[in-house]
This record gives sequence, structure tokens and C-alpha cells, in this order.
Amino acid sequence: MAIWFELGIFLVVLAFGLWQIHDVKKARQATQSRREAEARLAALRDKAEAGPDGTPPIPPA
Repeated sequence: MAIWFELGIFLVVLAFGLWQIHDVKKARQATQSRREAEARLAALRDKAEAGPDGTPPIPPA
């Protein structure tokens, strides 16, 4: 009888661990997507700040 109890606990812990791994993967994907979006936005800002012929703006003195 005790073996079934221990097996049940093992399965619950295993399921919890797999669930946590899944959540970590989702969080990493969300972080990576957010960083890529920020990089694209920064590139668009830099491109918009450049002059019409692609020259960078002259910094203020």
C-alpha cells in the first residue's frame, strides 16, 4: 500500500516539475519577443531620426 502512496507523490511532483518547465519556456519566449520588438522599434526610431539621404543628424553643440 505504501508503494502506491509514494508513486502517487512522485507522479504529482513530476507533473508539477513539467508544468514549471513549460511556464519557464513561455516566459523566455515572451521576453525574447519583447526584446525583438524593442529592437525593431529602436531601429525604426534611428531610421526616422536620420536625414532624408540617410545621413545621421548633427548633434546639438
